[in-house]
Amino acid sequence: MKRSLSIFTSLILMMSILLLTACAGDQESGDGGGKGKITFYSPETPDMTKELGQKFEELHGGSVNVQYAGTNVLVNRMMAEKDNPQGDVWYGGGGILPFEAAVDKGIIGKYIPDFAKDWDTVENGIKVMHQDGKYVGVEVFVLGFAYNTDLVKPEEAPKTWDDLLDPKWKGKIQFSNPAASGTATLMVLNQMMQRGEAEGWDYFKKLVDQANSMPDSGSAPTKAVSMGEAHIGVGFDFMAYEQKAKGESVDFVVPDKTPILVNPVSIVEGGPNPEGGKKLIDFLLSKEGQQILANWYHIPINPDVESKTPLTLEKVKSHAVDLDIDWVNENYDRVRNEWKEKFQ
Repeated sequence: MKRSLSIFTSLILMMSILLLTACAGDQESGDGGGKGKITFYSPETPDMTKELGQKFEELHGGSVNVQYAGTNVLVNRMMAEKDNPQGDVWYGGGGILPFEAAVDKGIIGKYIPDFAKDWDTVENGIKVMHQDGKYVGVEVFVLGFAYNTDLVKPEEAPKTWDDLLDPKWKGKIQFSNPAASGTATLMVLNQMMQRGEAEGWDYFKKLVDQANSMPDSGSAPTKAVSMGEAHIGVGFDFMAYEQKAKGESVDFVVPDKTPILVNPVSIVEGGPNPEGGKKLIDFLLSKEGQQILANWYHIPINPDVESKTPLTLEKVKSHAVDLDIDWVNENYDRVRNEWKEKFQ
């Protein structure tokens, strides 16, 4: 009798453990309210992305597991995990081009937050979301010119892309390597679309001759400007304003006509916590999420949040060029390969 009771007690204990484990597993994968574990893939500034995750946890509970890596690394990871997705949200990649390229790969799902339900696909010449809801913009990036204010007077700073070819800038310009940097690839593709390929390649032959370095990192030219290693650096606006906020002698010019892109977020197709992922995307577009982005000198897309830089969506939209996204998708790899052949 005692032995039977012992076996019965053991069985009850085992069943209790299994039940608790199952419940924990349910919480880990999400409970429909955004709690549980949310895996957050991002190539953006690690400290900023971590701050976004921490604020979400503070407001909504659960756990945000930030996985930081370069854009290409994250895309390759999502491709490798396609049959068993591990991520829930993918945010950031230097603009929409990596997301556009990912649409047909089956790694990002459809989700349009309530905040963006009334958006047109293109607003003021800027594509702010995917036409089928595969991504939505959470901030605005402007490709332009950082300059060292100790070396260049504001009135002398270049105002157009053609101004970079002025002989006075020879040996004083840096832009990143298009074979390695998405920032520079965007620069090249834009000039090809605006000028045509023959004139575009001629332009870059001259621009390469103006440069004193072409580092692989997209942010390196702006950092070189802050250290006086270059007078002018091509990069995104927030890179310059972040350096300026640190007390560096750096300012930024929005060229007359230039790429202005949203930096998007997507739900990962088949991710383990889709409801949590959606709630995190909602948070990124909320005042609380947008304020964190603004504090890191990114241009918020939510009009209720004030930009920390002189730039706003309203101020920069007149500078936007029309990007042929289909052409970009078809020619992205080819143009980068041709760059390697011509200039490396």
